[in-house]
Amino acid sequence: MCGIAGLIDLSERRPLPLGVLGRMADTLIHRGPDEEGTYEQPGLGLASRRLSILDLADGRQPMSNEDGSVWVVFNGELFDYPELRADLVSNGHRVLTHCDTEAIPHLWEQHGEGMFERLRGQFAFALWDERQQRLILARDRFGICPLYWTTVRRDTGTWLLFGSEIKALLASEWIAPRVDPRGINQLFTFLGVPGPVTCFEGVQSVQPGHFLSIHLGAPGQTAPVHDRTYWQIDFPDESDQGAENDPRKLADQFEAVLYRAVERRLRADVPVVSYLSGGVDSSIVVAMASRILGTPIPTFTVQVEDRALDETAYAALVARQMGTESVIVPYSARRMLQTYPRLVRAAEAPVIDTSAAATLLMAEQVHGASYKVALTGEGSDEWFGGYPWFHGTRFLQAWRVLPRIGGVVTRAFLRWWMGGPAGTDAQWYRAEQALGGPNVWLIWTNFISMSRLRFFSPEMQQRLSEHEPFADLGMNLDRMSRWHPMHRGLGLGARTMLPGLLLAGKGDRVAMHSSVETRYPFLDEEVFTFLAGVHPRWKMRGFTEKYLLKRVAERWLPRSIAWRRKAMFRAPLDPFHSRQAPRYVDQLLSPESLRSTGYFDPVAVQHWRERYRQMHPGFHARVAVEMGLVGVVATQLWHHQFIDSTLADLPNEQAAIGVRESVPT
Repeated sequence: MCGIAGLIDLSERRPLPLGVLGRMADTLIHRGPDEEGTYEQPGLGLASRRLSILDLADGRQPMSNEDGSVWVVFNGELFDYPELRADLVSNGHRVLTHCDTEAIPHLWEQHGEGMFERLRGQFAFALWDERQQRLILARDRFGICPLYWTTVRRDTGTWLLFGSEIKALLASEWIAPRVDPRGINQLFTFLGVPGPVTCFEGVQSVQPGHFLSIHLGAPGQTAPVHDRTYWQIDFPDESDQGAENDPRKLADQFEAVLYRAVERRLRADVPVVSYLSGGVDSSIVVAMASRILGTPIPTFTVQVEDRALDETAYAALVARQMGTESVIVPYSARRMLQTYPRLVRAAEAPVIDTSAAATLLMAEQVHGASYKVALTGEGSDEWFGGYPWFHGTRFLQAWRVLPRIGGVVTRAFLRWWMGGPAGTDAQWYRAEQALGGPNVWLIWTNFISMSRLRFFSPEMQQRLSEHEPFADLGMNLDRMSRWHPMHRGLGLGARTMLPGLLLAGKGDRVAMHSSVETRYPFLDEEVFTFLAGVHPRWKMRGFTEKYLLKRVAERWLPRSIAWRRKAMFRAPLDPFHSRQAPRYVDQLLSPESLRSTGYFDPVAVQHWRERYRQMHPGFHARVAVEMGLVGVVATQLWHHQFIDSTLADLPNEQAAIGVRESVPT
């Protein structure tokens, strides 16, 4: 992995302003502490910060083709690079290194936009074609690697700026950080910000499976930015769903596919480790990786202080069977509170999921042990319906017969279950229209969205009255309407939860903050293609989620792990409102600070901070209130760190913008 940044003059070919490209690259040193490189010409600048994992000696970026007409800066990994390289050489290309970055300019030469169907892995890159006067900004299929962009009017023309992180754009000093409330609305709908909007006005993320194409024209004409889709998540029509009825045969096929995915992600010129939670996802990755390596892969495990949430006993069972000693990363309420400002700084957005701070601490531990690459199990829940609300798929089948009654009954249940409003019939209907039909994720998003009704100020609600977060997603409604109801849920989760939270606040952003690259075997293209064609009955069998995965896992793991019920990795929500809470929490939630930002109603925040303590700890309504309050704290903290650093007494470096960040040790 690396960090990339750059800028292009959309109107002229003016000289690059002094220092801008360097400042942008400097903010990404944590993503690439090993090397830096730039390519500059009038009107164009590309910068790279490299974390060397493949071809340690010869992988310096930017890289070009033989005649220097195509240049690229690249963040990520192409896991089938050896095969790509052999194919390029057989077609007459002169490939000088063993670094996957070098494949990209040659693939562009040979295939143009057709190159994307040949790219397998996790990536974000910027490619400049001198002959065509064309810039390409691209992102991988599932949104593992981040890429942000904005346009800025300067003097007589317009510039486009891009970077792996928003900090790079802010470091240009050409844009002032301002709030886009639509990003905050997405957060309180999806538990993350899947884009394309962000919490920063004017800043967008390149969407998963998309690329931007900028073709410069005549001087004085501003080049348009074209957003194009090269890949979308898709499932077969429900009527064409896979007919294979032999679970043993399916398990054999899936085992081979997953094994190859793990094997590809062990390709590196540095040692690879793995996260291990004790769940079936990370455990089977550890088991397969250890078999492939011929030696136990080093593992890292979070130990949550709350015994009800601690999974280290399960992880220890797997570690003993694999013969590895897992490094234990303790995670207490105190450590969470200390870490949260750093977490929000790394994510560049509010983070409601408190377990994300644990993954940041784990990445710091991996870096401290001198490792650069870690495998992880994210993606399994998205393809197998591993979240508890997927059991609601059966109700969706009933809605087909009695859609109005089914919807009314469901909303009544949610109002009782969550202890508050679950949205109006009109809001529910609009969401369904934006999703191609009924979707189990509406149960979860309503659980989160209650906090908008509880906490948003009247002014904030008015500003967002015309904003429908589901409409931001750009889902292919024609295709979604033809999928099995369960697959509609899988598709929406892959569009929202994956890039919005798991690959941002808990994935790339927190890992790369410590110069650690995370790799995801379940997000392998071959894994997705295989599982997309598997009938939902083999993903959830009765009330057993991940059925097919468990059939495979029992061949590799203790049965108690393979068939263990799903336990979401989470951490306590209430430490922000306990006696242990640091001073900054009360400062961020003071009436003065809340009125200053304008997002939340100070009276409502104070009311629920006092009332939720009286609610039963196991009641879902209390969990909903706690999640909402964490969202309020996290949003205020984000505002303090990026917009207005006067809300709380946090260290200056927490609130600084565009400074060179040190790598944790």
